[in-house]
Amino acid sequence: MEKSVKITLIIVAAALVLAGILVGIKVYLFLQGKPPNTINVNGLATIKANPDLVAIYFRAETNGSTAQEAKNKNAEIVNRAIESLINLGIPENKIQTLDFNIYPEYNWVDGRQELIGYKAVHSFKVELETENIDKAGIAIDAAANASVLIDHIDFELSQEKQNEYKAYALEKASQDARTKAEAIASGLGKKLGKIISVSDVSFEYYPWPIYRSEVPNNKEAKLAVTNIRPYEKEITAKVLVVFEIV
Repeated sequence: MEKSVKITLIIVAAALVLAGILVGIKVYLFLQGKPPNTINVNGLATIKANPDLVAIYFRAETNGSTAQEAKNKNAEIVNRAIESLINLGIPENKIQTLDFNIYPEYNWVDGRQELIGYKAVHSFKVELETENIDKAGIAIDAAANASVLIDHIDFELSQEKQNEYKAYALEKASQDARTKAEAIASGLGKKLGKIISVSDVSFEYYPWPIYRSEVPNNKEAKLAVTNIRPYEKEITAKVLVVFEIV
């Protein structure tokens, strides 16, 4: 047998022996330290939240024969609307641009696309504290006077309130998980041990819709916000916890 073949066989044999040793070690360690008995529990919590913001979503649409013309018309309308809102006492940092797009518009003529112009769309929102909801109607009027449409209106939670409710809800969900785990362990004649893992942590919060319409109508939007006051809404949190039982 050639020398190179002998060397190859020796290497393969050594690798197999080493693999066998490693498997033996793993089996030994497994038998020596038995895996813990565990239970998985979902902790759930539902709490009531009060919105602290009224968010009015505006949209300005303009057309032009060129992209620049559409953009300039749009800027004029939006600037006029924002100036009116600021004059009403709404802080500038409570007026936030959400999106701005310019895109071409076409007609189909004899099976061909024909460019007919450009459309500019600027979306922005205004946030009012719920105690200032009476200003919402005035803000809608100011937007209407500047030819800006109302996209939709929501009650919302500020980031500060979201963090506050999230911390409270997740705390309650975690307590619910422990209560369930303790009951299960007791029913099995066991005691609850250490926490093995925590996962699937979630906090579900969605704005409260006040006004929605496929065809924006500023008069309807004003009526909707005039006849409503902040109200509670349920928000939920959940957490999956794995406990050891002994």
